[in-house]
Amino acid sequence: MRHKPSTINQQPSTKKNLIIGHGIAGALLGYFLEQAGEACIYLDAPDQQAATQVAAGIINPITGRRFVKSWRIDDLVPFAQQLYRQLEQELDIHFYHERPLVRTLFNRGEENNWQARVLEDAYQDYYHEPPRLGNIPELTEPAFSYLEVTHTAQVTIGVLVDALKAKRKSEGCFLEEAFVPEQLVIREKDVQYGELTADRILFCEGWRARFNPWFGHLPYGGNKGEILLIRLPDAQLEQMFKHRIFIVPFMDDLYWVGSTSENQFTSEAPTPAGKAYLQARLEEVLTTPYDLVDHRAAIRPTVKDRRPFLGLHPQYPQLGIFNGLGTKGASLGPYWAKHFADYLTFNQELDFAVDIQRFK
Repeated sequence: MRHKPSTINQQPSTKKNLIIGHGIAGALLGYFLEQAGEACIYLDAPDQQAATQVAAGIINPITGRRFVKSWRIDDLVPFAQQLYRQLEQELDIHFYHERPLVRTLFNRGEENNWQARVLEDAYQDYYHEPPRLGNIPELTEPAFSYLEVTHTAQVTIGVLVDALKAKRKSEGCFLEEAFVPEQLVIREKDVQYGELTADRILFCEGWRARFNPWFGHLPYGGNKGEILLIRLPDAQLEQMFKHRIFIVPFMDDLYWVGSTSENQFTSEAPTPAGKAYLQARLEEVLTTPYDLVDHRAAIRPTVKDRRPFLGLHPQYPQLGIFNGLGTKGASLGPYWAKHFADYLTFNQELDFAVDIQRFK
């Protein structure tokens, strides 16, 4: 059964929440809890690299070589768009950029697959024909052909999360320190952590949740991605462009290039191999020189069935988790943060597709 986040005409519970982690999951979950009248205290380790700060924040409704619509995308995109525009106004910042996505097609077979896909009614709102290429042909090697996906966007998630962090620090509810599990005391109706007492503790730790003593049994994955930030002098590229890798207008005159994908890794740090791979892909596609500005890496929190983790601990209902947004945090985060907040504050039924009880 599908549940759309909505305004619920019920009185919410008034509780205090301790939220561990302030990436997009923790930041947005806390926002909706605050909107419902609940108090939140945030604990975030200052020296840990979060995927939120490395991600391009791409919202892309149609993915993969088979051009398949992403799961629940008809609900996710409009909800994300509405929330991000609302937050831009509330925080007086700009981080939500509607940008079309142009993809290259490499041969006749791919072109035929795409042309067959767009004949389906469910895809009519998600493409533009002919594709608007802008100055892509002047910057890149010619492709066999192109397609344009619409209802796409680039969300500079780091700007959003930093703005919410600054606001919460000014309100005295944000602590920059690592969570130490051994210091948590679970009592009959609440939890205590040092001098803090809360009705609930909600874990939004990203990929490090696999080490969580209470939720470590869940089937976590972790996918390491490396990216480059480059400067393309006078490029003025307005579209997101995908040719094996993404080239995405990012911040100021910088472009985000990525990413690699590695399920087996021994370090969170960028590697020479990752850098070489991305530069090789750039050499294949770009016909204009670029300046390398930065090379970054982070680990995305992934889930076996590619659905987020939402729910409460079966033995300790004071403990909850919101995690597993993976590579699609910009589109998944808003909708499911609201859904989990509605569950916590209004006792709305939790969608089984994301409920951690599906792994019981």
